[in-house]
Amino acid sequence: MVYYYTSTAVDPPAYVYVGKDKFENEELIKYGWEEDFHADKLSSAHIYLRLREGETWDAIPEALVTDLAQLTKANSIEGNKKDNVTIIYTPWSNLKKDGSMAVGQVSFKDPRKVKRVLVPQRENPIVNRLNKTKVEKHPDLQAEREDRQKELRRKDQAAVQARKKEEARIAKERAEKKWQKDHAYDEIFTEENMASMSNQDRDEGWEDDFM
Repeated sequence: MVYYYTSTAVDPPAYVYVGKDKFENEELIKYGWEEDFHADKLSSAHIYLRLREGETWDAIPEALVTDLAQLTKANSIEGNKKDNVTIIYTPWSNLKKDGSMAVGQVSFKDPRKVKRVLVPQRENPIVNRLNKTKVEKHPDLQAEREDRQKELRRKDQAAVQARKKEEARIAKERAEKKWQKDHAYDEIFTEENMASMSNQDRDEGWEDDFM
């Protein structure tokens, strides 16, 4: 089971999801999409933010980060009871999982891609607002992930085709301009124009016209 939340800290609202327990966390780790939030050095749920196209993990609005950090703290048995809890977040692609780790546990491939936010204390208005949007679902995470990958590949292919089409258009335009430049004087030097400018076929009195 996965819990879904809606954060209205930003407009349009952001969609957040979290596993019910550490076993669901394993599924989310395996088939996750975007950002992962959890309490530093404490056991906590993995809170995922589904970013929209064009958004990046390192430019999440501060108000949304606050929502997610509060939700992470609230979903940590130990962290929820403490003040000054550090919440860390990173792209899903930066999560590292191997066979030696406990269920739900992760580390990071690149520590430089990990950000930290300090949560001084629980803010009930934020947590309550998010909890009111909570919905329980039983998604097929693997299928969702595969559908997402297919959609990304489709968009990549469309972008490649569009780029090739634009490159062909530019190449054709350049070729036409080059041809025009190379043949700019072709009409001037036609046989008819050359004859009209030549003295060869003029009559004997043509010079008298200038007298």
